[in-house]
Amino acid sequence: MKLASLKHGRDGRLVVVSKDLTRATDAFPVVSTLQAALDDWARFGPRLADLAEQLEHGSVPSFRFHEHDCMSPLPRAYQWADGSAYVNHVALVRQARGVEMPPSFWTDPLMYQGGSDAFLGPRDPIVLPDEAHGIDFEGEVAVITGDVPMGATPEEARDLIRLVMIANDVSLRNLIPAELGKGFGFFQSKPPTAFSPVAVTPDELGPAWVEGKLNRPLLAFLNGEAFGRPEAGVDMTFDFGTLISHAAKTRPLSAGTVVGSGTVSNRDADGGPGKPIAEGGLGYVCIAEMRTVETIRQGAPHTPFMRFGDTVRIEVRDARGHSIFGAIDQIVRKHHP
Repeated sequence: MKLASLKHGRDGRLVVVSKDLTRATDAFPVVSTLQAALDDWARFGPRLADLAEQLEHGSVPSFRFHEHDCMSPLPRAYQWADGSAYVNHVALVRQARGVEMPPSFWTDPLMYQGGSDAFLGPRDPIVLPDEAHGIDFEGEVAVITGDVPMGATPEEARDLIRLVMIANDVSLRNLIPAELGKGFGFFQSKPPTAFSPVAVTPDELGPAWVEGKLNRPLLAFLNGEAFGRPEAGVDMTFDFGTLISHAAKTRPLSAGTVVGSGTVSNRDADGGPGKPIAEGGLGYVCIAEMRTVETIRQGAPHTPFMRFGDTVRIEVRDARGHSIFGAIDQIVRKHHP
C-alpha cells in the first residue's frame, strides 16, 4: 500500500496511491489524515489496504496523481528522531577532522531529535537566509512507527514499522561545529527536513525490505548530474528495529514517530572511502562526504556546498527502474523576510 498527503490545511488530505504512482483515490471515506490512521492502525490499516486493492482493480473513483501536489506524508509529526545507521559516514567525517572515533559508535547508535513541527514537501523549495551557512543535502531512508512501548526489543520494534519513505535531511554544515562545541546538539544547523511524496508499507516493498533494511540504491542528483547511488541495504550498521529500540529505551514512542537512518553511505570495494561516480564509484548522497573524501585523499575539499538556485533530486527505483516513493526534487532559494 502506498499513501500520500495532498496539500490541504496543515495536515494534508490523505490519499491512497496506485503502485505505479499514476493514480490516487481519496481516503476520506475511511480516514482523513495519515496521523489519524496511525493513531488507530488496527482499525484503519486494513480498510486502507482494501481501498488500495480496489484502486488497482479500478473499482473506486480515482484521479491523476501528481507528486508536486504532495506535502510530506506526515506534514508534521509528534517526533522526528534521526539516527546514524551508516557508521562509515561518521567515521569518514571524523577522519577528515583528525578526530578519533570511539569504538562504541559501532555498537551504540547515534541519534538526535530534529524539528518535526513543519516538514517540507517533496517539491517545496529549500528556503534559507545565507549561502555561507554551508547548505547541504542528506539522502536518507526513514520509517514511521506505530505506538512503540518503552523497552521494545529490536525485533518487536521492526513489527511496529508502519511505513517507509525517503528523506532529504537538510544540513547547514558551517553552523554545526559551533553548535556541537556547546555540547548540546543540533538546532540552528538543522532546518526543516523534506520527505518523499509517498510512504509505503513494508509488505509493498517485497524482497527490497529485509529485516528492517531497504535493499535498493538511493539515487542523488545535484543540478541534474548524478552525485551518488549507494546501496541502502549495505554498510547499514544498525537496522531500523535497532534504531527504534534505541529511541524507546527510556520512553514510549507515539504513533507517527518518524525515525531516520542518517546519511546512506558505502565503503569502496577495497574497504577504503567510497569513490565519486566520475571515478567509477557509488558516489555520495551528501556533499559533506564528497568533501571529506577530497580532504582525506587530496588534503583539502574542493566541491562547494549548495548555492541559491542549485537543485537536488533524491529517489529510489525498483528493479525495473520504476520510482518506489516518488522523487524529492528541490531548489535552494534565498529567504526574504
